[in-house]
Amino acid sequence: MVALAALTMSVMSATAPEAAAEPCPDAEVIFARGTTELPGVGPVGEAFVDSVRARIGTKSVGVYAVDYPATTAFSTAIQGIADARNHILATAASCPDTKMVLGGFSQGAAVMGFVTASVVPDGVAPLDIPTPMPPEIADHVAAVVLFGKPSTRFMKAINDPDVVVGPNYTAKASELCVDNDLVCDAHGRSFSAHNQYVELGLVDQGAVFAVQRLQASWTADEAEPSTSTPEALSAPVQAVAQPQHTESTAETLPGPAPLPGPATFTQTSSGAPAA
Repeated sequence: MVALAALTMSVMSATAPEAAAEPCPDAEVIFARGTTELPGVGPVGEAFVDSVRARIGTKSVGVYAVDYPATTAFSTAIQGIADARNHILATAASCPDTKMVLGGFSQGAAVMGFVTASVVPDGVAPLDIPTPMPPEIADHVAAVVLFGKPSTRFMKAINDPDVVVGPNYTAKASELCVDNDLVCDAHGRSFSAHNQYVELGLVDQGAVFAVQRLQASWTADEAEPSTSTPEALSAPVQAVAQPQHTESTAETLPGPAPLPGPATFTQTSSGAPAA
């Protein structure tokens, strides 16, 4: 019986297919959900990913949900900053050709905004927050799309530093805020507005922006000019036209406090906090 069992296990192990490592996707959306939303990318993140995939054609799009508590204890957002940072660095190293899209909603937008920072925010001890990412990592990021990013007024009210997208990412960032949203609108008074990003079309606007940035990045990669030169000949020859180089056109945390679940915001594609 023992010999038969051993033979059976040997046959099973020999015939079982080996798990193959997943190939690097053409693009990857790294998204941080909002306060109190269930683990994953959250409703806004899901709608955003679906909208990007619907517009991207045959390109593959991976998804990574930032792992952090997303509770009303906004200080735990630091865990999200660290997790997103680590994943971004790992992706840039293991899948250098993958174009990343960084996104977040509500508290998650603050998380991702802090991830892009080039300096430690004022009032925060350097040892209390992950160090800023190396500048060259920005070359692997095609777009940053933030929905309902907490305003300066909101962050001041919970005694946390302002969320400012770093200078290496501002040209490729879009911040969307629903009018009168208490969280992101500097003069907003409505919590219910914070839950209208999908229905008011702001998620689709963000997806359009991300896809445009992705396509521009891929076009720029494919249009890199040749560095070779024709060999010298004994007789004059007609000059060989060099491939034309096309460059993409730049477009332009520690945690927030109790936020309602999903939410929605007004678009600004300048990279500046929504007012």
